[in-house]
Amino acid sequence: MYLVVFRNRKRADIDGPAYAADADRMHRLAMEQPGFIAFKTYSADDGEVVAISEWIDEAAALGWRRVTDHAAMQDKGRRIYYDSYSMFSGVPSRVHHFARQAE
Repeated sequence: MYLVVFRNRKRADIDGPAYAADADRMHRLAMEQPGFIAFKTYSADDGEVVAISEWIDEAAALGWRRVTDHAAMQDKGRRIYYDSYSMFSGVPSRVHHFARQAE
């Protein structure tokens, strides 16, 4: 498992529907990529958003980074959508899992 965590704050003046459409298109495109496992996004009350994508390995995540449409959207994000962002990636050093069994 390889995780990419994308923390961001959007500009106050963005076109919300355009951003949502672009985000949906990128999610659908990511799902088609070899090694894609999952994608989730979470929004905090203070406006910060955290998006987590899970890949089978680093090569798959780097492959996604190089997809032409995704690279163009990264540029658009810097120019139009984001006020700031940070990205963290890597193999988790520890993974714990709990699942309640049906009674």
